Amino acid sequence: MGRFGDNCCHGFSRFRANWVLNHDESAEMQSLPKPKEYEETDLGEANKIEEEPDILIIRNINPCISRNGTDHHTEKFDLMTREIDPQLVVRRGQPFYLNITLSREYNPEKDAVSFVFTLDGVEYASHGNGTMVAIPLLKQKEKLYSWNVILFSSKENIITVEISTSANSVVGKWLMEIDTKIKDNGAYSYAWETKIYLLFNPWCKNDQVYLANGDWREETVENDVGLMWRGTYNSLRPVIWRYDQFEKDILECSLYLLKIGKVKISSRNDPVQTTRGLSAAVNSYDDNGAVEGNWSIDHSGGTPPAKWLGSRKILQQYYKKKSPVKYGQCWVFSGVLTTICRALGIPTRPVTCYSSAHDTQNSLTVDYFIDEKGNTLEGLNSDSIWNYHVWNEVWMQRPDLGKEYNGWQAIDATPQELSDNMYRIGPASVHAVKLGEVLKPYDNSFLFSEVNADKILWKYCGPTQPLKLIRKDMNGIGKLICTKSAGAYEREDLTNTYKFPEKSTEERSTMLKALRQSENLFSRYYLNEDFNDIHFNFKLIDDIKIGQPFDVALSMKNRSKSTDYKVKVMLKVTTVTYMGTQWDTVKQENFEVTVKADTTHEVTLTVTFDEYHRKLIEDCAFSISSLATIEDTKFEYFAQDDFRIRKPDIKIVLQDTPVEEKECKADIYLENPLPIPLKNCKFIVEGPGIKGALKLKVKDTVPPGKKAHSEFTFTPTLPGRFTIAAKFESKQLNDVDGYQIIEVEAMSNEIS
Repeated sequence: MGRFGDNCCHGFSRFRANWVLNHDESAEMQSLPKPKEYEETDLGEANKIEEEPDILIIRNINPCISRNGTDHHTEKFDLMTREIDPQLVVRRGQPFYLNITLSREYNPEKDAVSFVFTLDGVEYASHGNGTMVAIPLLKQKEKLYSWNVILFSSKENIITVEISTSANSVVGKWLMEIDTKIKDNGAYSYAWETKIYLLFNPWCKNDQVYLANGDWREETVENDVGLMWRGTYNSLRPVIWRYDQFEKDILECSLYLLKIGKVKISSRNDPVQTTRGLSAAVNSYDDNGAVEGNWSIDHSGGTPPAKWLGSRKILQQYYKKKSPVKYGQCWVFSGVLTTICRALGIPTRPVTCYSSAHDTQNSLTVDYFIDEKGNTLEGLNSDSIWNYHVWNEVWMQRPDLGKEYNGWQAIDATPQELSDNMYRIGPASVHAVKLGEVLKPYDNSFLFSEVNADKILWKYCGPTQPLKLIRKDMNGIGKLICTKSAGAYEREDLTNTYKFPEKSTEERSTMLKALRQSENLFSRYYLNEDFNDIHFNFKLIDDIKIGQPFDVALSMKNRSKSTDYKVKVMLKVTTVTYMGTQWDTVKQENFEVTVKADTTHEVTLTVTFDEYHRKLIEDCAFSISSLATIEDTKFEYFAQDDFRIRKPDIKIVLQDTPVEEKECKADIYLENPLPIPLKNCKFIVEGPGIKGALKLKVKDTVPPGKKAHSEFTFTPTLPGRFTIAAKFESKQLNDVDGYQIIEVEAMSNEIS
């Protein structure tokens, strides 16, 4: 839309053009209030344009979607590709181009042109807080300001301008106006209706999120499908997650969540403060964030966390209703946070830590209490160990800490502990965590405990008896830390980036260094304690498939050459949540055995499918505990371990070669591993060319050993590599995943 100033009065456009041409950008720019005549006078009709034939009028602006999208790696955004009212998405610190059609040929000797950019939604935009930039159109090769608009080319009445933004610009949705004036004559202002979405730029060396490694840059910014790991450390379970960061409403929702996370507008140029705010905004625990957590088995009124295939539906629903989506657990929070950060241009990857500690006391130890029967005393336990926990890593420089701490930073959107009065974690420098620098910002102490705390076991004999120190486990936390590899559907081990090898001198010295920095009284006590450590050996059958029985064996070795010992052993198997909370006892047996001198003795507990299948929850995880007492010495030993039985894989087989804009058929099936039939079965499928999700019901009951089968079709709209993701549900078997990577061929241009 165009507006004229008046030759006889100093209109706002003319005033602003003069201001731009005559002021140094380093000067403080105050907000410029629009005078009444600027707001109310609109002489843009064709007949009034004729009255001012010499004024340079903006007829049209072409956002050069194809060129800018390719240059800025933003061509996949729905905002850029939609047919109606496309918007411009570009990255800061890098030039983009506009083709501007004028009412006549541009004359640099006669015409003064200035560009004014303001951040959308800001009531009082100003240069001082980085929300307003006003700059003149410069000649080629002139770059005088942090933002610059250069005349790239001029032909007849069309000019191409090259706009360069600062690598430290505020990320968000920007508005652009163009002011023109003629010396000693009228002025004109054009407000471009198209918005400019300015993102972080990991391709720009001057941007704080610059990532030189091209493979990891592509993986953590551009890849819209990935893997996360669940399960237990000895039974890893990869699950597919569709990030869909380029889809409809995702970028707008990501910018909206900056407000929810209380990120100051002036801080939205800083990835440290941005990701800190987003880690709070994703969960709804203390604000109106995107996802509501639920760690119970009752998910009525929402979607169970295990049924989500990706972030798109969650964020689209949240952006539409502006109320938390039900329900999420750690991998859901991590998947959604990955989507948001990637949409904004921050390199992000989900990270799984197996045997992840939750240290509520900030003592850098995880304390467990058991009674005389080996039962865990939930009332005394506030610390916990999760079978796995998923958080995120974001790549950035840390000018607040120093170059040594640049690189991957951990952030966590799962609500666990308050940090500056909001439920959030990070960003914590992963390198600082490895070095035991627990006092560094932000929340390094909590993250250090998650990956490297010592586990302490106490026996509680009553309120009048002292606690008895049973065992310390220095190797039981952070057993494996991993993420998806760059460019491959494989697992990459990150454990050595968070900690030195277990049992190494460096690991122990780092732990002692961290303990000495803690002010917790228990940390001081633990530093001065020394006690014996005895290892019993659990033996589990590897790769136990759901439906099969399994054995749990405890091996005891008597190292004495002459003395026999009588040992009482309790073995117990319970179902357990992935957060480490024991849920229901499956089976328990007590043994009294004599372990002969210089021999090894085993006791075995067998658990059948009938004994465990009705008590299974979530990831089919179990906790195995053993309390052993040597009668002669009264020595007591308690040990605990976790494992998971494996669910079957969904198989997807294409009947045809997938081709762009051509319907493709596929089979999907799953073999029933249970000794009982599966009823009310269905597959849920998402993939290229599939709007929303397909729900495929299996008509018949599936007997043991037989396959649940269905067919579906999809029509991919683009060539390239894509992923089909699937879930399987039935009354007897749930939370089963599968995926298939496909290569879609380009449509042939040959005429038959």
